[in-house]
Amino acid sequence: MSGGGVVSPSYKGYRFPVEIIAHCVWLHHRFTLSFREVEELMLARGVVVSYETIRQWCAKFGPAYARELRRRRPEAGDKWHLDEVFIKANGERQYLWRAVDQDSNVLDILVQSKRDAKAAKRFLAKLMKKQRRVPRVLVTDKLRSYGVAHRELMRSVEHRKSKYLNNRAENSHQPTRQRERAMKGFRSAGGAQRFLSAFSAISPHFRPRRHHLTARDYRAEMANRFATWNDVTGLPSAA
Repeated sequence: MSGGGVVSPSYKGYRFPVEIIAHCVWLHHRFTLSFREVEELMLARGVVVSYETIRQWCAKFGPAYARELRRRRPEAGDKWHLDEVFIKANGERQYLWRAVDQDSNVLDILVQSKRDAKAAKRFLAKLMKKQRRVPRVLVTDKLRSYGVAHRELMRSVEHRKSKYLNNRAENSHQPTRQRERAMKGFRSAGGAQRFLSAFSAISPHFRPRRHHLTARDYRAEMANRFATWNDVTGLPSAA
C-alpha cells in the first residue's frame, strides 16, 4: 500500500484541523452512522461541529480519500464477479451495478436506472476503462444483459453464468444494504453514486478478512491500514 509522491488534500481555509475532518469522514464511511450521529459523537469529545459541516466534509474529502486508497491497492485479480441489485433513490428504483475480484476487492460501482443490455454494456465499458484490461474470467448471474455485453465487448473472455458462482459479488452488497436502511434510502441517483463510490473504497479498507487472521496479525494489519489512511488524509504518523 505504498504511495510515493502523494499530495494530500488541501485543508486551507478550514477552521477545524485535519485530525477532526478526517476522523468525521472515517466515522461516517466506516460505521453505519448518520451525520447527526457523528455530530453527537464529536460533541461527546468536546468538539462542537454541525452535522451540515460534517456532510460538506464527507462530500468533498470522501471522494479524494477514496481515490488515493484505490491508487494504492494492489492490481486487481483476473476473475471479475459482476452483480446488480436495486436501491431506492428519492423513492424511485435504481440499480446498483458492482464488480469485485476473486479476493472480494470492489473494482467499480455504477448506479443506473435500467438493467438492460445498454446498461450492462455501459458498466462493463466503464470497468474495462478503469482497470485498463480485461479479466481472464467473467462471472455473472443469468441476466441476459450480461451475455449481450460480454459478446460485444469481451468475446474472448471466458464467461461463467450461474447464480451459485456469484455469491462473492452478492455478499459485497451487504454493507450497502445496511447503509441504505440506516439512511432510509438515497436522496438522488447522483447522490447514491457519489456516496457509494467513496464508501466502496473507504469501508473495505478497514474491513480485512478477519476470520483468516490471528488476533496478532489482525492488529498488525489494522495498524498498517491506519498508517495508510493517515498518509492519504495528511494526518501525522503515529510515533
